[in-house]
Amino acid sequence: MTRITARPLTREAFAPFGDVIDMGGDNHYPINGGKAERYHDLATAEATGPNARVLISMVRGTPYELPLKLTMVERHPFGSQAFIPLSPRPFLVVVCHDGKEGPGEPYAFITAPGQGINYSRNLWHGVLTPLGEPQDFLIVDRGGDGSNLEEFHFSHAYEIHLP
Repeated sequence: MTRITARPLTREAFAPFGDVIDMGGDNHYPINGGKAERYHDLATAEATGPNARVLISMVRGTPYELPLKLTMVERHPFGSQAFIPLSPRPFLVVVCHDGKEGPGEPYAFITAPGQGINYSRNLWHGVLTPLGEPQDFLIVDRGGDGSNLEEFHFSHAYEIHLP
């Protein structure tokens, strides 16, 4: 079994896979008479294909046993997919570049409390993996006609460890 250690999620390290969603960066400004601060344009939602539209959903994820035995990844060919935690707890993020015959070797990240992610359209990624206890998330992804899910089962498991 191949061992992979998760590393901290940063904008630079995650850029090839999508967007980090957090309140860092310079693109923010006051609204509502200065009583609120808007952190603007944090990710790009993609929705393509027949009758495509952007959906907003919520999900409650249950933690997996660690180290994580990664045997499957998925991708969404018609749209991006964002997960924004509704509590200040970290979660595990696993992504893969495209390989010659499916996904390449996985990369693993651990979010800082409050960070979310937006997977680019057609990116291989692991399933939602909260850490420690159940966690609620806001999801922004694609709805419309056609199947927007492909799964790939690895011939061998990867073992994902926290730092």
